[in-house]
Amino acid sequence: MARTASIEIEKSYLHFSAAHFTIFSATERERLHGHNWRIAAEITGEIDSNGLLFDYAIYKKVLKELCRQYDEYTLIAADSPYLDINSDEQFHHITHNHITQPLLKTDTILLPVKNITIESLAHYFLDLLTADKKKLEELNITAFEMRVSSGPNQWGIARWQSS
Repeated sequence: MARTASIEIEKSYLHFSAAHFTIFSATERERLHGHNWRIAAEITGEIDSNGLLFDYAIYKKVLKELCRQYDEYTLIAADSPYLDINSDEQFHHITHNHITQPLLKTDTILLPVKNITIESLAHYFLDLLTADKKKLEELNITAFEMRVSSGPNQWGIARWQSS
């Protein structure tokens, strides 16, 4: 009978600072502001004959790199039905409710999500980390949970499970 276990990766260095705004409707949104976002993961799978789930240093590095990629950027929900995004050489021009904000392209990441929220980011990051199904299978990973926080004791959680 296969034995399973979970490894939880929640390290102090798994954080990034980024600006965003939450969109509530076609006419309401938050003002642009920032957070010190934190991420964590819980990975479940079968324990091998050596009593090892997998070398979880692999995912510690991946999560650390994920934080580095988004640190000190403004995150914009490119798939929001309430935003109109036009770009020129230097700027993304983000329009909501007839008000346009120019944001430097070098300081902005357009994400393929409908909103920049902890729950949307949890799903977005989970999709990135579980995209390589062959790798998950090689590591005998059967479930993956991704958590994103924008403040203390407040997490958005997304889960993947092998079929």
